[in-house]
Amino acid sequence: MTESRPHALFCFDTLLDPQVQTTLFGRTVPTTTASLAGHTTRPLTITDESVIATSGRPEHLTLVRDFGGTVEGAVLHLTDQELAAADACEVDDYARRRVVLTSGRTAWAYLDARPLRPAARIVIVGDSIAYGRCDPQGGWAGHLAATHIASNENAHRVFNLAIPGSTLADVAQQTPPLLVPRHPDTLVVAAGINDSAVPVAAPDTQVPHLADHLASLADHLASLAATAQRHNARMVVAGPSWLDETRLDDYEGLRFTTARALTLRVTLQAWCEDHHIDFIDMWEPLRDQPHQFVDGVHPTPDGHKELYRQLSSHSC
Repeated sequence: MTESRPHALFCFDTLLDPQVQTTLFGRTVPTTTASLAGHTTRPLTITDESVIATSGRPEHLTLVRDFGGTVEGAVLHLTDQELAAADACEVDDYARRRVVLTSGRTAWAYLDARPLRPAARIVIVGDSIAYGRCDPQGGWAGHLAATHIASNENAHRVFNLAIPGSTLADVAQQTPPLLVPRHPDTLVVAAGINDSAVPVAAPDTQVPHLADHLASLADHLASLAATAQRHNARMVVAGPSWLDETRLDDYEGLRFTTARALTLRVTLQAWCEDHHIDFIDMWEPLRDQPHQFVDGVHPTPDGHKELYRQLSSHSC
């Protein structure tokens, strides 16, 4: 009989209660004292009656980023079935993500399901849309920076390191040396449509199928996730936005199509789900709104505002 492999889950609140453990897992589970640097906690009101019944209280704690803070707790050593039971117990306000403990070991932890809400120091990497091309206010990233910094001038920072024309391969290569001096706790990877483009001059028989490109995309995403983890930063993937294919037969020597962009969108979302990485869908806000684009691919200033509104729904 194959034994269930152990999972390390960092906890600091209700799951440390032996009674809660017995209710969820049928036993008290092995624990190891641990701490999580770069975080503090805030109260979160719970409305799910079953969760309140299990924990015995309507207010739980959730993690918030704090550059100088440390949260004391313990690591629970759980089987596959017990980790699934813990997941089932958590309300929609939480998402299970990887963190790096003060010891240097990695563990699961339940974080705020809105990935930008607990953030303090955000780094944005990506292409020309993330860079803010065609918007003198800096695009959706500029709006995010203005709002985020204004909410806490002392602790909040946003660094937009996006470079026009970048693919995920470029971003994966460019990002690691840029993070050290910026001390990020959140890495927003704006995965635009450049990875779906093909050269216009290439014969159809030589145009690569996006499906053949997926393995390398996964490698680049994994590399970025590892880079974020080294900084104990939470990686957030912002997917590609809608494009107006009718205006993009030949865009600076490249061909963009809706079908390829949609395949990229679905692939990124699936990868994020499989690897417990946050995904923000940027496709729908501008879907079927060609007037919101300057050239079919770059949003107008108003289009960037719509993309920012989509992002802001994950931060408040």
